[in-house]
Amino acid sequence: MLKKLANTLAGYKSGILAYYDYRISLGPLEGTNNKIKTMKRMAYGFRDMEFFKFKIMGLHETKYALIV
Repeated sequence: MLKKLANTLAGYKSGILAYYDYRISLGPLEGTNNKIKTMKRMAYGFRDMEFFKFKIMGLHETKYALIV
């Protein structure tokens, strides 16, 4: 089991070490994508795509949890 973990980490070695060189994280982007997907699941009542686009653009102005 420990060998399997070591092999997995060895496969991701370049990506893990790249973080320490550039200090870039995709966490905020993943969070935004998650909010958009959640909104999309809840969007059955939206009348048009234009309103949905405005809701997505509004996500960038908020600093709190998703409230639809």
